[in-house]
Amino acid sequence: MNRLLMTIDPRKLRDCLGCFTTGVAIATTIAEDSTLAGLTINSFSSVSLDPPLVLFSIDRNAASFKIFCAAKHFAINVLNQHQLLLSQRFALSNHDKWKDMDYSLGKHSGCPLIGDALASFECIVEHRYEGGDHIILVGKVLEANRLVTDTPPLLYYQGAYRVLK
Repeated sequence: MNRLLMTIDPRKLRDCLGCFTTGVAIATTIAEDSTLAGLTINSFSSVSLDPPLVLFSIDRNAASFKIFCAAKHFAINVLNQHQLLLSQRFALSNHDKWKDMDYSLGKHSGCPLIGDALASFECIVEHRYEGGDHIILVGKVLEANRLVTDTPPLLYYQGAYRVLK
């Protein structure tokens, strides 16, 4: 049976995808010339426990796209509900994201690890996959750390930030 390819309205698709609540994170990396790069993401997911793999996707139009695609390592920093302004800062591309930032460099990746993040994952890039207008980066987790706190995560739902009550 032949199936016709159907197109879907991008706004309708976006609205439907927005019904899936996600956490908010900042992906970071460091270029060969020591330039720091980071961007807000909600496209983060675990892939496998054995081996330990995670993924995130990056838009081809992102200002830091070339840096992430050339990087050998990346880090994922899961944000807490008090880091909404930080998430907004890293969602923009035309300013110094790192000014007055609380971060350290990961011992395995050299990538920035954001202070007070609920969890951080240092990764080495294992795979890059084409994903339409994005590239999907799969990383093997070299180190994972969790902040022991009762502070809830920062969430994203239906196009807006949300917090647990």
